[in-house]
Amino acid sequence: MFSVIRYSISHSGFRSLYTGLSASIFRQMTYSLVRLGSYENIKATITENGPASSGKLLLAAMLAGALGGIAGNPADILLVRMTSDITRPPEQQYRYSNALHGLISLIKSEGIQGLMRGLGTNTTRAVLMNGSQVGSYDFFKTNLLARPIPLLNYQLRDNLYCHVISSVLAGTVATTVCAPADVLRSRVMSASGNASLVEITREALQKEGPRFLFKGWTPAFIRLAPNTVLMFVFYEQLKKGWRSFRA
Repeated sequence: MFSVIRYSISHSGFRSLYTGLSASIFRQMTYSLVRLGSYENIKATITENGPASSGKLLLAAMLAGALGGIAGNPADILLVRMTSDITRPPEQQYRYSNALHGLISLIKSEGIQGLMRGLGTNTTRAVLMNGSQVGSYDFFKTNLLARPIPLLNYQLRDNLYCHVISSVLAGTVATTVCAPADVLRSRVMSASGNASLVEITREALQKEGPRFLFKGWTPAFIRLAPNTVLMFVFYEQLKKGWRSFRA
């Protein structure tokens, strides 16, 4: 991971660390907006007559994740291509200057169907992510509030400490569960030919073995853990503020 950072800075400058920022923002405005918003709506529906079971909440999170994956697929393609350009030979680089330029170039070169590249793996990854991140966050938070922490005999309340602990645990679960789908999604979306998921997976297994499915777990955790903590901390505060406003 650090060798990649050094290579990126030495060849393209410090700004290269923020390559794909516009695509990342575009992704959050589509994928994250839909998956979190729809989860709250589905959750409100299934809890109208009382608390829902962990299984039902998990299914709700997975369904919301699928909707988010479909909505955010074009942004994911742009993000993968923009961040992986530096590793490609010059003649194979996409050279998107920003998300809007990338979106227009993608449609021009591959048509509307190009926006659906990798949709299957991306939706699968989104289902796994929302189920393991949002679903496990609700699970950890509920259990931390229900009983004291073992050994410490300390009872958490519904406050910042509880939200941070729950989100760190959720980030760890999500990173591990989503690692295989993340690797496959990146390889499918960055492929310039028409190789299928099966062909890409078979070739990777032959060259790298099954461990390739967890390649990049550490940088993924370094990215996802703070993201998960900040997302849920702000999300909880926004929900609290919205409830106070409506009251």
